[in-house]
Amino acid sequence: MIKVLVACEESQAVTMAFRALGHEAYSCDIQACSGGHPEWHVMGDCLPLLAGCLDFVTQGGVKVCLKTEWDIIIAHPPCTYLSNLGSKHLFYGTERITRSNDVFRYMNEERVKKAILARDFFLRMLNAPCRRIAVENPVPTRLWQLPEPSQMIQPWMFGDEYKKKTYLWLKGLPPLMPSELSLPQARWVDGGHKGTDTMKVFGFRDAKTRSKTFPGIARAMADQWGAFVEEKEENE
Repeated sequence: MIKVLVACEESQAVTMAFRALGHEAYSCDIQACSGGHPEWHVMGDCLPLLAGCLDFVTQGGVKVCLKTEWDIIIAHPPCTYLSNLGSKHLFYGTERITRSNDVFRYMNEERVKKAILARDFFLRMLNAPCRRIAVENPVPTRLWQLPEPSQMIQPWMFGDEYKKKTYLWLKGLPPLMPSELSLPQARWVDGGHKGTDTMKVFGFRDAKTRSKTFPGIARAMADQWGAFVEEKEENE
């Protein structure tokens, strides 16, 4: 059994996948959990939990005494201000920018400040004091100069018939291997795609729904990374 922290997860999809395999996994988010297991959810700031070796109380009132660091941290930091899709909101009146050399004149300073804070939070996740870390996010804008991702995955690689390009930044963990290839039937969100691709899109989805982890990806994380860590521990 390994100990897993799933940071910035209210859906508990990844947490439940690890729990199904007998591992001790906890989700953490500033929101209450929607996965139905408050006994596995820490409601609040995830930063104090990153180092492990602490006592905490779950949303369901369960007292936990963690005597070691986490075996794995999987983090889903907010992408609102970092994603490439949202970069169009960094400036006011983008049609005027194309006709002006003074780009900074139209910069949305408040959004830029929030993006810098989001980048710093992302890096806190990636550089947490843990040997094995996975940080998940959609395609980021290059403006914030995040480290190069370790791999790109799609839901259709793991049995869910959708397109939704997702990047993983990995430390001490192997890339996820596709587990069940499916023919994608639709794009999960409208990424502003133009051209002849008439694939159905779901641009109307709310932000919370758009960000949820697909079940197939959650199972692959639990299956593959759980087995990887257990094998490592047996050989140490």
